[in-house]
Amino acid sequence: MLTSPQQVRDGAEEGGARRAVARYALVKLGGALLSIGLVIVATFFLFRLIPGDPAIAYTRDVPVTPEQLALLRRQLGLDRPLGAQFLDFVGRTLRLDLGTSYEYRRPVAELIGDRVGPTLLLVGTGLAVAVGLGMWQGTRAAWHHGGRFDRLSTGTALTLWSVPTFWLGLLLLMVLAAGIGPIPGLFPTRGMEDVDAPGGPLYLLHVAHHLVLPCLTLVAVVYAQYLLVMRSSLLEEIGQDYVTTARAKGLRDDDVRRRHAVPNALLPTVTLVFMQIGFVVGGAVSVEFVYSWPGLGLLFVEAIRGPDYAVMQGTFMLVCVAVIVMNTLADVVYHVLDPRVRSA
Repeated sequence: MLTSPQQVRDGAEEGGARRAVARYALVKLGGALLSIGLVIVATFFLFRLIPGDPAIAYTRDVPVTPEQLALLRRQLGLDRPLGAQFLDFVGRTLRLDLGTSYEYRRPVAELIGDRVGPTLLLVGTGLAVAVGLGMWQGTRAAWHHGGRFDRLSTGTALTLWSVPTFWLGLLLLMVLAAGIGPIPGLFPTRGMEDVDAPGGPLYLLHVAHHLVLPCLTLVAVVYAQYLLVMRSSLLEEIGQDYVTTARAKGLRDDDVRRRHAVPNALLPTVTLVFMQIGFVVGGAVSVEFVYSWPGLGLLFVEAIRGPDYAVMQGTFMLVCVAVIVMNTLADVVYHVLDPRVRSA
């Protein structure tokens, strides 16, 4: 079958677009690897600035002699020159060996593995609720721009966004968990489960009951970003010619919004979702600390009290790498989804 010149040109253009996307992805991947390398370097030196001696923290409440402390520092490798410690740290990190916790006396990778599940549960649930709530309110606020719902939802979101996460968590803890006067608390005050937690399907309800307040705190602080981005994007799309044309054809207002305006306005919001995943993990530190949620955030705070260098380094690098990977993925996804970016 003969191929027309137009088909040849279309195939060449499609192949060129694919190569351009591949080159863009490789450039972003190179930048991400460079950023991860800088994170590894910064991680080592950053936590050495924290005052405190891990050897003393390791022997807390145990009487030891100066000779025993010196022996412990030698066993932990803290008596070696800083440069030698750094090279050893980089080598172990490249082998995915995060070291051993001074305080827990367990490999850091195991500690992170135990704590990453609760963090993913909290962050995943909170992010899903925040994205859904923010996009729904942002869509309604933009479509009825200037109305009562727009003013109320935007004002509430901005107010909650400006509230410190730690303070909001304590407030909800006092009102909804500790109770007011004779009114008992509605939710647990700490942890992910009680000692006498039930088994089977009831266990899921038990964990969900503990999850309500931490998730509510996280959602209240972050959902405003999705509301504002969706609202701004949809306001730009409402003034486009294709929306006016769709309305002139006699399409219902709901169809114009759902089938034409919202899909185009979703692009910046989709990018923001990817970009914010890593940041939300970092932001969960305050929430986990307030509610004693047994995740990575609480583990990081406990390591700072030590100081436990290995745990601090491992958790900090994990959060930083998550941010870098998600930012890179957001750039690539946006480049693929939006033809205006590819043609720029």
